[in-house]
Order: sequence, then structure tokens, then C-alpha cells
Amino acid sequence: MRIKRWFFTSLLGVIIVGGGAIAFASRYVLVRVFGFVIISCGIILIVMGIGKMIVSLLTLFLPEGERELVNILYQKRYLERGPKIVTVGGGHGLSHLLTGLKEYSANITAIVTVADSGGSSGRLRQEFNIVAPGDIRNCLVALADAPALMGELFQFRFSKESELKGHNFGNLFLTAMVQLTGDFEKAVKESSKVLAIRGKVIPSTVSNVHLVAEYEDGSVTEGEAEIPNAKSRIKKVFLKPENPKATREALEAIAQADVIVLGPGSLFTSILPNLVIREIGEKIASAKDAFKIYVCNVMTQAGETDGFNASDHLKAIIDHSQKDVVNACLVNNAKVPLEAQGRYKTEGSFPVEADVEKIKAMGYTVEATDLLGVSDYVRHDSVKLTKALIRLIERHRVIKR
Repeated sequence: MRIKRWFFTSLLGVIIVGGGAIAFASRYVLVRVFGFVIISCGIILIVMGIGKMIVSLLTLFLPEGERELVNILYQKRYLERGPKIVTVGGGHGLSHLLTGLKEYSANITAIVTVADSGGSSGRLRQEFNIVAPGDIRNCLVALADAPALMGELFQFRFSKESELKGHNFGNLFLTAMVQLTGDFEKAVKESSKVLAIRGKVIPSTVSNVHLVAEYEDGSVTEGEAEIPNAKSRIKKVFLKPENPKATREALEAIAQADVIVLGPGSLFTSILPNLVIREIGEKIASAKDAFKIYVCNVMTQAGETDGFNASDHLKAIIDHSQKDVVNACLVNNAKVPLEAQGRYKTEGSFPVEADVEKIKAMGYTVEATDLLGVSDYVRHDSVKLTKALIRLIERHRVIKR
């Protein structure tokens, strides 16, 4: 326990302070100065000894699960000093990113699309005339500090034959909170408290918008879930009704951000639905003090980005917003195993080529590194992605100084 050694350290400090006090009472200036130094050393020993004794006693008396209290408090203070990071997107890509980023900073704001129209979210939108809760739910769970069981509860999907089949508990919870509070933003804030999230999750708009895609053959499809099903290349996407109002908190977070991260996630159905909200696209482009990074997908998505290289992804973002919406691009350059590629070929999905030189020629910084994670799916590895982002951010901060 080492309590004795720290007790005697404090006792030694008391003795030294006493000796220093005697010297300080001398009429000679040099002796008094020496006494003052001795007193200071004694006080340091007393404080150190008492502090270490308290830590040792806490370790002895706290329950087993709480013995890391000091480390937890230190970590919390460290994270609160982290940079202000704003992430923009939706879907599983954004929630995957947040899982890693929350270990780097507690000052995270996730600005999330609410244009989803499929599955549980789509059914709730039709029945209750609310914005889509699904992507919001995923981000809340990703940033949660609540016990793991609470996160599992929010992600629980009803599977038995019933009227709730296919619904997600978290979506139902958010819908119920909207009915209670009368406001989607308030519902998200209250749900954030339940999950004790590290950071904030903010809808990009609370207007009940629907995503519309116009294709190169002139055809048009409305509804996020239906957009990838067309057989033509997407020319552009926009929201209906037009010019929805961005949430005030989203605009404030962008204005105060040190870092803004776009993606990863479905280009046309997760990232761009946020950027085509005029206020958000303009606010990001005008955020001169923020370092703006686009994280490119590892694989193409059938019906959305067929045949796209990394530069094609970046070009689509610029075409839907402004050139200044991005400063740097982070892309994967690790080879996807042939076995994993085989599973995706049947779906019409292929690895995204990291055409680094073309991105540089467009005038952007580019970081190409191994971001690959291969398990049941080919996606970004959360740990690799977080480390690569931190390296890029820290390098930028050093250059900026």
C-alpha cells in the first residue's frame, strides 16, 4: 500500500519546515533566505506525501471497478482539452469514425443527415411526419459513455412477427421523445443525456426533407433508399423542399471548429445531403481557421459511385458545394485481399483507387495510407483511421504555428 512511506515523507516535510522556520527567524538575511528555501522544500514534501496517501487509500477502499478513478479523471481532463472537431455525414461510416475519435477529444460535434427514407426510419417518417432518426441514433451510440448494454438496447431491432418487426428500439425511443418534447432537436439532446455521450450530435436540419437524385440520362428519383437502384450515373443530388434551414447549433459548431471532417460514408446519400443545405456548405467553405479533411471511402458503392476513383469522390463534393469546403483528402492505399474483393464483385463494388497525383493537381493536400479493415465487410479500420487523422491534424497544427 506504501502508506507508511508517504506518511513518513509528510512527517519529514513537517520537520524540515520546522527547521526552516527557525532559520527564517534569524536576523541575518542570508540565513533567512536559506530558511525560506528549506520551508518551501518541506511544504512540497508534505503536499506530495498527503496526496500520495489519499491515492493509496482510495485504491484500498474503492470497489474493484472504481480503482481506476484517478486515471479516468485524468483522461477526462485530457479529452476536454482536445481540439474542437466537427464531423459531417451519416450512415455507418460516420458512426464508425466517431467510435475512434472520441478517444482523442471530447469536443466532438457530429452533424448528421436526416434524409434517410428506408427501413425503420422510413416507416417512422411516414407514420409520424418526423425527420429520419436512424443515422442520429447510430452516432449517439457511437459517442456513448453509458454502459455497453445501453448501447446494445438502442441498437436492438425487433425481429419476431409483429407490428414492430424491423423497427429499431433507438428509433422508437427518439420518436417517443419527439412526441414528448414536441421538438426533434430537444429529443436528440435528451437522448444524449440518457446515453451520456462524449460530445454532441446535431441534425443538419429539422425540416422534413427528402433526397432527390438527377441522373445523367435526365431521369429523377426521390427518396434516399431508392436512389442507388437506378441504372444511370448520378449527375447531382438535392433536397426537397428546396433551401431547408440549417440548425443553428450546426452552424455555430462549424464556426468554432478547429477541424472539420467530411465522411466517410455514402457519398451521395450520407455526406452530400448535408452539404447541399446551402447554409452548411457556405459556412464550411468560409471557416478559414478550420482544417477541413475529406475521408474517402475504401470501396465504391453500386448505384452511387460506380467506377469512381478518390479524385472523383472529391470532385463530386466540390461540384455540390465550393472548392474551399476541403483542404486535405485522406485515402486508403492498402490492397484489398482478392478473397474479400470476390464477395463485393457480385454486388458491383470495387476498391477505390487512390489517384494521389490527380488530387494534388486539383490543389489539395492528400494523405494516402493503410486504412483498411477486413472482417465481414471491407471498411475503414477504426483504429487506423483515427491514428491517420490525428497524424494529419497534428502535422497541420505544427505547420500552422
